[in-house]
Amino acid sequence: MRLGVLDVGSNTIHLLVVDAHPGARPIPAATHKSVLRLMRYITPDGAISDEGSQAILDAIAAAMRVADAEGIDELLPFATSALREATNGPAVLDRILRETGVDLQVLSGEDEARLTFLAVRRWSGWSSGSILLLDIGGGSLEIAAGVDEYPDVAVSVPLGAGRSTIGFLHDDPPLPDQVETLRDHARAVLEDAVKAFPKRSPNEHVIGTSKTIRSLARLAGSTAAGPGGTERSLLKRSELADWVPRLAQMPADARTALPGITADRTFQIVAGGVVLRETMRAFGVDELEVCPWALREGIILRYLDHLA
Repeated sequence: MRLGVLDVGSNTIHLLVVDAHPGARPIPAATHKSVLRLMRYITPDGAISDEGSQAILDAIAAAMRVADAEGIDELLPFATSALREATNGPAVLDRILRETGVDLQVLSGEDEARLTFLAVRRWSGWSSGSILLLDIGGGSLEIAAGVDEYPDVAVSVPLGAGRSTIGFLHDDPPLPDQVETLRDHARAVLEDAVKAFPKRSPNEHVIGTSKTIRSLARLAGSTAAGPGGTERSLLKRSELADWVPRLAQMPADARTALPGITADRTFQIVAGGVVLRETMRAFGVDELEVCPWALREGIILRYLDHLA
């Protein structure tokens, strides 16, 4: 069957079309993405502005035209932190349903962590053992750990790359004291988050996912041999310590000349790097492996599991 996964996130609205059936890996068939950076449209009272609401509607309508052209059998639409936390979120959701016919499922932060963990487990396999997952989105950071298909512990904290950029890095390029203030804030938030997790296993497999982490890994990471002759993408905390200050000294439009830094991430890659480095420090992680599957794949896998 052909499935369409519509991800209304804090940075982009992304439609992924896959061919899939229970027991098989989903095969990408088409993709469509609109870059909105919704955190820009949050008013002082926490609502999504009229301009932001219209931008969401326009992006969803464009995605649905692609979905119709691709002949999908089922649409799996969901929204994450931007709509979840907006004070007028229910009203925006009602308007989306009324004007586009799309009934968005709003995921909790814990749901995001659990479904992303499922995708990472399926990609990595049982041989990966105990997994610690780090996932930086636009609005939130998800952290999960466990030995099964769903994590034993899953938390979500407001340290997304877009949120952190809007909240702390007000200049382009950001001023050194702005970066330092974000670093201190991240450390304070993570100090509480770490308490939710038991002591790490010495054999724990640390995996990072999301476009922000993949971008940083392509810029600053390395590769190593994986099973079956495949390559694994790795990212060390020491490499982040080298690259993040250099990124912070460059204006956003100059960063796209670097490998891995795309136009849709260039404004928030510094904040993402700061948050990732501090998260790895808080959990005592020196190196992580990057997984290409994340939340959208988790949504697909859960749907297929229910069919089976």
